[in-house]
Amino acid sequence: MFGVCSSLTKIIAKGPQLLHQQTRNTFILKRKWPPPLHKKGGKPSKLRGRHFVYDLVEDTNVAKKPDIKVILNQFIDGVGNAGDVLSLRPTIAYRDYLLPGLAVYASPENMDKYKVDESKPKRESEYSSAHVQRTMGCLSRLVLQITMSKSEPWILEPWHVRTSFRKAGYVVPEYAITMPPITIKGPDMTLQEKEFFVTVKINNKEEVKVRCRIHHWATGLERLPWVEAHWKKPLEALIPDQAPILENMPLAN
Repeated sequence: MFGVCSSLTKIIAKGPQLLHQQTRNTFILKRKWPPPLHKKGGKPSKLRGRHFVYDLVEDTNVAKKPDIKVILNQFIDGVGNAGDVLSLRPTIAYRDYLLPGLAVYASPENMDKYKVDESKPKRESEYSSAHVQRTMGCLSRLVLQITMSKSEPWILEPWHVRTSFRKAGYVVPEYAITMPPITIKGPDMTLQEKEFFVTVKINNKEEVKVRCRIHHWATGLERLPWVEAHWKKPLEALIPDQAPILENMPLAN
């Protein structure tokens, strides 16, 4: 008997250790049927089963936590400069900024360390918003395909370009589009192998040039064959004055 107990003790000792971890769980409850009051100095009434039925008022585990403030310790494209104070959701702050080491808590010590003064007006940035630089980079690499009819006459107008931007996933109003200096009309198959650019103004401040190409569309036997990865191939400039600029513009990978 003692041998069996000794063996069991050794097996339990060699087994995996149990992890005892404290958790912070707070539930705020309210009695559904409050117990009756008793007279001063009297004997309290006996609680019945219904007095132990509670309604959940608040579960702090699922309650929305307030935003936390962090200070950027370096420049982040599309976010801000070093020393900028951001107010973020806790999950985003921990995952995207604090854990990678891109920001620190906005504690009084860190406010003094990074010389942050929230009462001072923010200095004007080089760009009109934090996302302009990224937007300009995306548009400058875009090859915008403008689909036009192969059988019906047309003249290229800003709304054609706006619609093509929308098909590519960009919302660009017509007033922000500067068309080429010449009139482009068709159908003209010589336009199929040429390109030009339009200028897009962002927030009435920054300007970016976008490479455009005309594609003639038709159905049936008149339909043009598909060219694989056509956006990677440089084409001849439709407007000779735009050729040097188009050569320096990046092509999509």
